[in-house]
Amino acid sequence: MTITVPAVPAQGVETPPRVVDVFVYAAAQIHRAAAEIWPGVPVELQCHVPGVTGYVHRTRVGERTLYAKTSLLGVSLVSLLRGACGPWPAVLEKQREYVQQPHGLLQREAAQLRTLADLDQPRVCAVAGLAEGVIFTEPVAGPSLGDLLLVRPGDTAELLTLTFDELRPLHRAGAARRLAPVGVIGERSIAGTFLRKFNGLFGATYVERVGAERREPHTCKELAELLRGSVERLRRLRMTLPAPVGTTLAYGDLKPEHVVFPDGADGRPVLLDPGLMLAAPMVDVAKLLSRTVLLLAARQPDAATARQVLDGFGTFALARSVGMSGEGRRSSLRHLLTLWLMDTLNILTTYLSAPATLPLPPFGLALVERAVPVCRLVDSVTAELVNGPARRDEWDRALGEAMAVMS
Repeated sequence: MTITVPAVPAQGVETPPRVVDVFVYAAAQIHRAAAEIWPGVPVELQCHVPGVTGYVHRTRVGERTLYAKTSLLGVSLVSLLRGACGPWPAVLEKQREYVQQPHGLLQREAAQLRTLADLDQPRVCAVAGLAEGVIFTEPVAGPSLGDLLLVRPGDTAELLTLTFDELRPLHRAGAARRLAPVGVIGERSIAGTFLRKFNGLFGATYVERVGAERREPHTCKELAELLRGSVERLRRLRMTLPAPVGTTLAYGDLKPEHVVFPDGADGRPVLLDPGLMLAAPMVDVAKLLSRTVLLLAARQPDAATARQVLDGFGTFALARSVGMSGEGRRSSLRHLLTLWLMDTLNILTTYLSAPATLPLPPFGLALVERAVPVCRLVDSVTAELVNGPARRDEWDRALGEAMAVMS
C-alpha cells in the first residue's frame, strides 16, 4: 500500500487530518490494545483492509489470525479526513477521551456480538478481545453471500431466505428488549445518514463538491446535477415513510460481504459487523438490496447472471408483502424503494468524497468509475416515485433500470 504524504501546511493553518497520521495512529493503537489483552504475545499487522468507515487490519496475535478494527470518534474515515472533527491535534485529544467511554461505537458493536452469541440466531463472528477502542474478531472462512450470488444466481431467493431466517429473532416484536437503549447503533440508520449528509447548506455544498478528487470536472458537474434532483425527491419521499415505531430490531449493516457461508450455500450463514438498531425489518431488506445492486454494478457480470440475481431478489422481496392489503403492499414497496435509493446515495457519495490518498477497496474504486450510471438510476426511479403511489410495475421498472447500470 502506498500513501502519498501531502506537503506540510503553513504554520498556524488548521488542516484536516492526513491519511498517514490516521493510519500510523490506528496501527499503534492496535499494538497497544493487543499488548493489554495478551501481554507478552507477539503481534504482527499483516494486511490492511481498505475501507471508508473504520480502520481494519488483519493481525497475527501469537498463533491466531484476527481482524482488528478501530474507530476514531465513531465517524467514518472520510468524514474525519475531510475535517468534520477538526484538525489532527484536536482529533487526538478527543480520541483519548472517546476510547475511555463505555458506549463508544466499537464498544457497542462488541456488546452486540456478545449478546447475539448467546442466542441461537443469528450466528455471528466471535469477539476475541476489546481494549483501547479496538475490537478483535475471529475470522470466518467461506464464501460470502456476494460470492454465491455471482456463481449461483439461480439460487438468489433461497440464499436470501437462509440469510433472513437467521434474523427472525431480531425481526419479531419485542426483540428490542434484548438491548439496553444505549446498546443500539442508530447512527447507521439509512434515513438518518441520508439526512446528515444532505441537510441544508452543508448538504448543498457537499453535493457540489462530490467527486472532486476522484473524477474529472465535467463528470463531477454531471454528478452534481443528478444528485440535486434525486436528493430533493428523496427528501420529499421520506416524509411519506411510516414512522419508526415498534419494538423490532434491524441488523443494520446487512451487506453481501457481511454474510458468510462457512458450511456451504446450503448451510447456516454467519453474520459480521452488526449495527443493531430499533427499526422495521424493511431496513435490512433495503440495505441488502442496495448493496447487492451496487455489487452487480461494480462487478458487471453477464446479463443472464445479473437478471437472475435481480429476479431472485424481486421474488424474495415481493413475497414479504403476501397477505397485505393493496394499500399495504403499495406502502411497503414505496418504503423499500425509498430506503434502497437513500442507501445507494449514502455509500456512493462517501466513496466519491474520499480523499485521493485514502486507499479504497476494489468495490469502491469500481463504483467511483460507475458513479454516473448509478446516479442516473436513482434519478430515474425517484422521478417516477414522486409522481404517484408505488406499484408493481414501478418495482419492475426499477429493476430494469438496475440492469442498465450493469451493462
